[in-house]
Amino acid sequence: MENTRLTQIFPSFFSGIINSYTQVFFSNNKVFASILVIVSFFDFWAGASGLFAVLISNTLAYLIGLNRINIKKGYYGFNSLLVGLGFGVYYQPGVSFFIVLAFAAMLTVFLTLWFEGVVGKYGLPYMSLSFLFGTWLVSLATRQFTSLHVSEHGIFMTNDMFLIGGHPMVTSYNWFVNLGLPESIRLYFTSLGAIFFQYHLFAGILIAIGLIIYSRIAFILSLVGFFSAYFYYQIVGANIFELSYGYIGFNFILTSIAIGGFFIIPSRWSFLWVILLTPVISIVLTSTQSILSLFQLSVYSLPFNLVVLLFLYSLKFRDRYFTKPELVGYQQYAPEKNLYSHINYKARFGKSIYFPFILPFWGTWKVTQGHNGAFTHQGDWRHAWDFEITDEKGLTFADKGDYPEDYHAFSKPVIAPADGWVEETIDDVDENTIGKVDLEHNWGNTIIIRHADQLYTKISHLKKNSIKVAKGETVKKGQIIASCGNSGRSPYPHLHFQIQGTPYIGSKTLDYPISHFIHQEMGSYALKSYELPQKDALVSNISKNHSLEKAFHFIPGQKFSYKVTPPTGKEYQVEWEAQVDALNSTYLYCEKTKSRAYFYNDGEIHYFTHFDGDKSSLLFKFYLAAYKVMTGYYRNLQVKDNFPVNTFNNRFLGILQDCVAPFYIFARADFSLFYVSMDDELMQSNIRLHSVTCAMIGRHEINKIECDLFVGQHGLERFIIYERELTTEVTLLHER
Repeated sequence: MENTRLTQIFPSFFSGIINSYTQVFFSNNKVFASILVIVSFFDFWAGASGLFAVLISNTLAYLIGLNRINIKKGYYGFNSLLVGLGFGVYYQPGVSFFIVLAFAAMLTVFLTLWFEGVVGKYGLPYMSLSFLFGTWLVSLATRQFTSLHVSEHGIFMTNDMFLIGGHPMVTSYNWFVNLGLPESIRLYFTSLGAIFFQYHLFAGILIAIGLIIYSRIAFILSLVGFFSAYFYYQIVGANIFELSYGYIGFNFILTSIAIGGFFIIPSRWSFLWVILLTPVISIVLTSTQSILSLFQLSVYSLPFNLVVLLFLYSLKFRDRYFTKPELVGYQQYAPEKNLYSHINYKARFGKSIYFPFILPFWGTWKVTQGHNGAFTHQGDWRHAWDFEITDEKGLTFADKGDYPEDYHAFSKPVIAPADGWVEETIDDVDENTIGKVDLEHNWGNTIIIRHADQLYTKISHLKKNSIKVAKGETVKKGQIIASCGNSGRSPYPHLHFQIQGTPYIGSKTLDYPISHFIHQEMGSYALKSYELPQKDALVSNISKNHSLEKAFHFIPGQKFSYKVTPPTGKEYQVEWEAQVDALNSTYLYCEKTKSRAYFYNDGEIHYFTHFDGDKSSLLFKFYLAAYKVMTGYYRNLQVKDNFPVNTFNNRFLGILQDCVAPFYIFARADFSLFYVSMDDELMQSNIRLHSVTCAMIGRHEINKIECDLFVGQHGLERFIIYERELTTEVTLLHER
């Protein structure tokens, strides 16, 4: 009972401790965290002091009532960890020491919150500013505390190693020390170790190994940052011992990782800026060191903090070149994940910045004049479409076509292309005799709808007295607003549609896409997203299928129970639940594997956006199988998409791709979904879909998973996964 109560007060307490270590390197990798914990205890009392400071800070954060997610991520612990490590190295342990350290950790939390508010309001990270100010303040204060004594441990490193691991540890330490490495490489490793106040080669090598495990890009950036500084000092004749004094060369390493791949998407531009910022760090380091030495204080990570904050703040003033370099939008806590997710998001949703417009009609129409048309769509009015309806013979009319009523498009419903407000209407222009045009009323009967600031649609050549909405009224997407006619400069009944930036009849047109539509050609169908319908194309809006819509419209709180029949072993059950997090992101959650498959549904297409958890789980296989599903059924239609590069690649090739990813992507993961059959046309059910997921290197296939999905009236009733000649069948037991 008491344990349950403590869990409620201090949830994820252990994770908050572990992540406090990895946050120093902008990571949440558990293996890396374990290495950093071990490294911190190479000086036992330094490690114990760091851990003690984290415990005090996180406990205080919970008891104050700070955001539990931030505590779990280590946001309120990593600065105190550094304070504890620093003081654990400098002072002898004792009762007085731990009392002072406890209140130093408390001060660091308060400083963290202050910097979070002050620096955060500019959209900037507070990084290790609270460590700096906390350490300086306490250092100045403790000079007056006579019960604190300067430590002598760390002077004889072999003795410290013996205390940790006996003779094997001493032997390992001496082996690394006697490797005979070049001075620059030794300095690189000792600078890495200095980040955790461990001033020796062994610690730096272990941290470098942890960096490689956590992120190949971060490791490469650490090399680029440090050796850019090393060669810069050589070229300009600066004091190379400045890098080894206190091993403050770690400022170049941390700045490189922060700018090169954490706050900025890894690319040739981020690497270039890492090199260009090296002299700036050097200037800040030398100048601040001169000032702080007057007070007998170390610069610690001040150059890193100042340069990163100044650079990120400078990027906020850009009015062009937003991709050179490009800021991270959603933090994945690993440069590779930041890069791959960014590339994937731009490819999948990059055009979703556009307002989502549908076509202003039901059924299938033909584009008889597109953008830059041969007749009227020219100059400032070139971005527009004319639509007509054709029959199986390609004709736009029946009989002789002498009257407007003979034309298939005449009097057909016209619908609102998106939600909005009616800005203007003209409804009293007479219909033209076939073949004649009304040049006095060029646009004929017209509706202009306002959808957003500086974004309007105009639908023209409508039927007289057919407009069903008035100026100032709101309209909903898909609502019938008028009928197609033959008014204005229109020799034959057709629909003119354009998107414009001002609310006037005759406004200039905008080059703006349609969000989703179906392109029909030679009896086959293709899904087009955020594209421009082309001349002579047969196009329609997506006609939703009720069964598909039910199957892939997950509502938070909805629970699914499935029976799984694996290729070997006994049957078992899995349960998934649709949930929503604090950021309003929706996901399917598997309690058994603690996995989450995040999804998004725009009303016409279901997307899985990313996966977090066990990649051997059934939920991950379903994530792959139903990565993108259009909720309309069109036989033989194929939906294509791409996964992030690191979704399920070969491990060795994945590591190789990570190393060159900022400069070249040679791997890819493709998704295809085929609409195979629908046995019950009347009830729009008994649908079979087939998906194929492939990891590719060029044209070479290195991994492949296929899946048949069976959709009935009750939703997704069954799916079968085919992987490496093994078959797993999954059947819906119940949904609630």
